Amino acid sequence: MPELPEVEVVRRGLEPHVLGRTVTGLELLDARIIRRQHGGEDRLRDGLLGARIDAVARRGKFLWLRLSEPDGGDRGDALVAHLGMSGQLRLRGVLPEPGDPAAVPAPSEGPASDPLRHRRLTLTLDDGARLDMIDQRLFGGIWTSPLDEAADGRPAGRGNPDALLPRDARDIARDLLDPAADLPGIARAIRARRAPVKSLLLSQGIVSGIGNIYADEGLWQARTRYDTPGSLLSQRRALAILRGTRDVMERALEVGGTSFDALYVNVDGRSGYFARSLAVYGRDGEPCPRCGKLIARAVHQGRSSHFCPGCQRIPTPAAAPAEARRRKDHRESDG
Repeated sequence: MPELPEVEVVRRGLEPHVLGRTVTGLELLDARIIRRQHGGEDRLRDGLLGARIDAVARRGKFLWLRLSEPDGGDRGDALVAHLGMSGQLRLRGVLPEPGDPAAVPAPSEGPASDPLRHRRLTLTLDDGARLDMIDQRLFGGIWTSPLDEAADGRPAGRGNPDALLPRDARDIARDLLDPAADLPGIARAIRARRAPVKSLLLSQGIVSGIGNIYADEGLWQARTRYDTPGSLLSQRRALAILRGTRDVMERALEVGGTSFDALYVNVDGRSGYFARSLAVYGRDGEPCPRCGKLIARAVHQGRSSHFCPGCQRIPTPAAAPAEARRRKDHRESDG
């Protein structure tokens, strides 16, 4: 936590308030939040002060702000943020107060947590707004990174105007909400591996942005157990997993993401409520919404997995030849 939908909610929350603004101040309260910054605080300060924010972009769980000179000239770098387990980006000074008739309702709920608790860094913008980086556990971070061109030459991520992306994110695969994502290619990459399908979904080098919650939900959608080897999947089944996971993420976006505690909130401090709609994650001992059998929880490779023993069954070794034949039969589904 947070996973791709939650990071996209943050990106969308930031975009209308920081796009076109100029960074006028930097307050660093805890240097650990910039531990990935080459050159430390001085380099960060030099790279940010006076820079204009020209785009708010995301690939997987990586967020970045494209920076330019005040006259519009490209600086060739971006401010990258990764929220880790408990990071938050929170805005102050620009959002309407609760009850203000000018406020635009957001599909989220829950009390706003203290916006200054665990504050590690603050950027001040030219309109007086402040952007806080808050991180209780300090697994996240913020830093500047040079820009490189994406290998496929297509727009590098959501909200990005071109194929340039931060060098530190160039090995991160495209995510399932990226219009440029090649789902048949991702499915083939999963099927080429013998590792359990859940671990392959969590591999940021094959497909990015999926964490424990949405992996469990997507696998349930496709009636596939978490420990099914990728090599036993047909192309049709692998695509069903990817499309099911994408569908769950899109539905989560509509309601502000998934919040179980105050560690994930939107830029205005409110929580998402997709947790109400989860089918299996965190629901062990409850009936499966599809078949009624009790949801189970298993620990595999150090991670908890939630699944339905009735709906989600691992293919038997004897079924492998049949799976191989189905792969051949369904090659046309690649398109």
